This record gives sequence, structure tokens and C-alpha cells, in this order.
Amino acid sequence: MNTHFYYGTLCHPPLLAKVLGRDVTTEAARLPGHAVFWAADGAYPVIVEKGAGADGVLLRGLGAEDQARLDFYEGGFGYHRRIVTVETSTGPVEALVYFPEPGRVRPAAPWRLSDWLDRWGAVAIAAAGDFMREFGRLDGERLGRRYPMMLMRAGARVRAEAESLVPSLRRAAQQGDVAETSARQVYANYFAVEEYELRFRRFDGAMSPEVNRAVFVSGDAAVVLPYDPVRDRVLVIEQFRMGPHGRGDPQPWLVEAIAGRVDGGETPETAALREAREEAGLEVRELIAVASYYPSPAMLAEYLYTYVGLADLPDGAAGIGGLPGEAEDIRAHLLSFDRLMELVASGEVNNAPLLILAYWLDRNRSDIRGRAAGA
Repeated sequence: MNTHFYYGTLCHPPLLAKVLGRDVTTEAARLPGHAVFWAADGAYPVIVEKGAGADGVLLRGLGAEDQARLDFYEGGFGYHRRIVTVETSTGPVEALVYFPEPGRVRPAAPWRLSDWLDRWGAVAIAAAGDFMREFGRLDGERLGRRYPMMLMRAGARVRAEAESLVPSLRRAAQQGDVAETSARQVYANYFAVEEYELRFRRFDGAMSPEVNRAVFVSGDAAVVLPYDPVRDRVLVIEQFRMGPHGRGDPQPWLVEAIAGRVDGGETPETAALREAREEAGLEVRELIAVASYYPSPAMLAEYLYTYVGLADLPDGAAGIGGLPGEAEDIRAHLLSFDRLMELVASGEVNNAPLLILAYWLDRNRSDIRGRAAGA
């Protein structure tokens, strides 16, 4: 059978084209006796065999390569083919539909493609490109387990393209200024390492010799330093960190600002507010953007969005936080602003995000406190 019915994300032509590797033409169709809902634990739909009918699209004339690509993509999420009869403008048609494994996906709210497109469309298309790049090389189920991380990386790529500035001092890159010979993922778990063979445009106009370069891919992160302008105090957190441990630092517990990865389909601002709740049980009422930057661009694809977050920090606001399911063990500290700057001066604050936020707050603290007093 070479006819398929799609009811969810593959109804979006750009995503379907990314999975198939080519553009195709579809027609409207409907699967009676079914309904489509959001999956309770993800950014995708689930179809159930009960309801007034599931609207979607029909795709005819698929070949063996098309089928293999679809099985690879859908199989990564535990979805498998069944034969159903759908309604079309020309009458009933037998078609293949991907259903989840029984009991694997729990339905939540009713699904609408437009809602998914608003939040996830661009990110899902970028992630599908990464997913399908491994077709014929890796197991789809293994990739499916990494999909939340792939969405996180895809979101970073979408933001990088949308936020790119035209340089005023540095080189304005043009098409062809970076030529990749090969790109491969040599390690992938929560984070990933990618290795490239490439050439780049030199300042004399010639292309460089081919070089081998690797990059550690972790997605973007949001960082927030909660500040109470009335009490003139901040909240910082303390936790074990692998970076110092891997370096051989005998003191691998660091004092930091609250931080966390920006999930796929999430904005940096939303991530900052979420992390404040998760790591410190804190509600931030206002975010003040400070700086966005690459902390170590020679080897990290990480990009940081940093904020000072205005919040009430009464006595007792600090405690133990973090998500146990992610093995987080986080202790919060309430510090006067002067005590924070003492830790900066002594070197006990030794990570770039908190240093930058502390120096920025030192420069802008009077204005922030003045606004708070006049509110």
C-alpha cells in the first residue's frame, strides 16, 4: 500500500517535506470514529479510536524510500502503521496511519494544528532535519529518546537565525564563506559533540586549508539573578558542578545565579521564570535583560540569555530546591548586595554569568532602587 493519512504534525507541508526529503502534494481527508489530542507529555499529537472524526490529509503514490523514511521518523516515537479507511471527496480510501503503541501516550487537550504551529512549528522542522540526517545510520528509537534535547538544540538554531545582527566591526559573513566537507555527531546523550571538516574565508579573501574542528552542543540557557531592590539583597544558588570536578578543582560546589536550558518551543524569558520556580521556589515579577553572549565560542555552541529578576526576598526565602527527577540538589542563599560583591572580590564567585550580572547590577543598582522607591 502506498497511500498514507496524516492527522497531526505531518499535515504541515514543510515538516512532511523535511521527513520525506522532497515536496509532495496532499488532499483533504477524514478518519471517522477517531479524535486527536495533545500528548500529555510532549509537543505532538495522539490519535484515539473514539470521537466524531479526525481531519487530516491524504498522500498517495509513496515509494519504498518514502515508506522507509516515514517508518524511521514515526518509529522513533513508538508510532507504527495500521490500515484504516478514510473519507475523501471522491469516496472512501484505504490508507496507512501511524498509531502510538497501546498505553504509551496519554491524551490531554484537543489538538489543533494551528496551536502547534504557533509554538513548535519552526523548531520541529529544524529538529526533523537533525533527526532525518541520521536516517540509515542510527536507530530511530534511540533518536526518539533524545528528541527533547534535539528540540532544545533546534530552538537554539531558530533563535540564532532570527536574532543575528548585521556586524558593524566584524566580518559580515556571506554565502560560501564557510564550506563544510563533512559533519558528524560523534557523541550524543543529553549533550552532544559534533565534528566537522571545513574551510573558512580568511581575512585576505582566500579560503583556509581544510581543518578539523569539534563543538560541544548543549543548547541555549537562561540565567537570572533575583534581586530585591527594597531589601537590597540577592538570591544565589549553590550546587555541585561537573566542569570544576572535571578540571580537578577540589571545590566543585559553585555559587551561581539561577540557570537552566531553554527547552524547545520555549522563550528564554519563560525559561528564566520557570527555573526560578524549580531551583528556588521563587516567583520573579519582572525580568531585566542584561546581556546575551557565547561564554566560550572556541568550543561551545552554548548561548546564554542573562537577566536580573526583580522579586521579593524576605527572610526565609532561601532553602533547598531543584528537581529530584533530574538529580538536582540545590541550596539557595540570601545575600546582601555588599556581601555578593565581597564574594566577587575574593574570587569565591568564579563563574562568568554571575560575575557579569553582579557587575551589571553594581552599575545599575541605584536606578533600580530609585524606581522601586517611587513605585
